[in-house]
Amino acid sequence: MYEPAQLRTFLAVAQTLSFTRAAERLGLRQSTVSQHVRRLEEATGRPLFTRDTHRVALTEDGEAMLGFARTILQAHERAAAYFGGTRLRGRLRFGASEDFVTTRLPEILESFRREHPEVDLELTVELSGTLQARLAAGRLDLILAKRRGGESEGRLVWEDSLIWIGAPGLRLDPDRPVPLILYPPPGITRERALEALEGQGRAWRIACTSSSLSANVAAARAGLGVMAHTRGLVPPGLVPVPARAGLPELGAVGFVLRAGRRGGAVQEAADALAEAILAGGDRLHRPS
Repeated sequence: MYEPAQLRTFLAVAQTLSFTRAAERLGLRQSTVSQHVRRLEEATGRPLFTRDTHRVALTEDGEAMLGFARTILQAHERAAAYFGGTRLRGRLRFGASEDFVTTRLPEILESFRREHPEVDLELTVELSGTLQARLAAGRLDLILAKRRGGESEGRLVWEDSLIWIGAPGLRLDPDRPVPLILYPPPGITRERALEALEGQGRAWRIACTSSSLSANVAAARAGLGVMAHTRGLVPPGLVPVPARAGLPELGAVGFVLRAGRRGGAVQEAADALAEAILAGGDRLHRPS
């Protein structure tokens, strides 16, 4: 028997690759997270993670457990809802960052709609900064978006590094301004890219601006310039810019879930969708 609490902890560690981050997400002490993982490894008789002082990684058996854990937890939630006599209903306004257009988020949303047919799910795809503003204004109930550096709000789904990407073979002239492909304000990657270049004293120019990921990717594939993007979500046809180009480091970025404060049926639906996204969080940085 695999305990649901231990499986949720396992998924949190697998998705954040950090016992500390998993504890933060779950609201547990780090010692409790370690205990849950140890007990699950004892139950399976297999090591699920390799870990040292610097790095946490899934073993082959850990990768296999990802699918099993999701399936078990989904069955557990369906049974609890059935025997508890609760049926989620109402209008749920969900916003997702443009970054997730090409991931397997649609599969998670499809499963949620199938399990909760009385919830009217409305999806908004926008820049993270715009989503945060709409949530604050009460125009969205739940968002999945980037978190700015220094912020602590939201439940961490996963964290990754931002890198520079461009077309294969793209060459940057060190004596000319860096051609940039940017989202418009209030794009978080835009802010990070410009701050990093200005901090380095590197000249830049805007080669393309669009709020559409597909438009920016098309511009990058055409060799118009470089763009800041999440390492785990690099679109096909683009590659990391080599270190010899001398572009500055962009640091890490966290993707978080943030909910509004509406209460009642809407809050219950938002909580259920948040749990579904957290359970399938590892699929959000894998191509669809």
